[in-house]
Amino acid sequence: MSRKHGSAILWVMFLALFTIQITNAAIYNVGDGNGWTFGASNWPNGKNFKAGDVLVFKYPKGVHNVVIVNKANYGSCNASGKILSSGNDRVTLGKGTYYFICGIPGHCNGGQKISVTAK
Repeated sequence: MSRKHGSAILWVMFLALFTIQITNAAIYNVGDGNGWTFGASNWPNGKNFKAGDVLVFKYPKGVHNVVIVNKANYGSCNASGKILSSGNDRVTLGKGTYYFICGIPGHCNGGQKISVTAK
């Protein structure tokens, strides 16, 4: 087998494994049927998130938003972070812990916040 042929085989194997990993990604609708709303903080319980999984935040545009914050801002409901506001926001997870709150005053304190850890 030539060196060039061997490299091509390795490349095809890599693409196959990469494709398998992508197809194993799950899509989660945050809040399930209720969508992104008050009381969502317990929604992640019992779920096993992986890098590549997608969170979909569905809510009435203009009524809520999604703010990606750090741990300190999550704990204090401080909406300093990246704001998403389309009403159908998608976030693809990498490895690590993510913190999301609604930045509308009073909403985070009303339980419209989640933290998820992807492995």
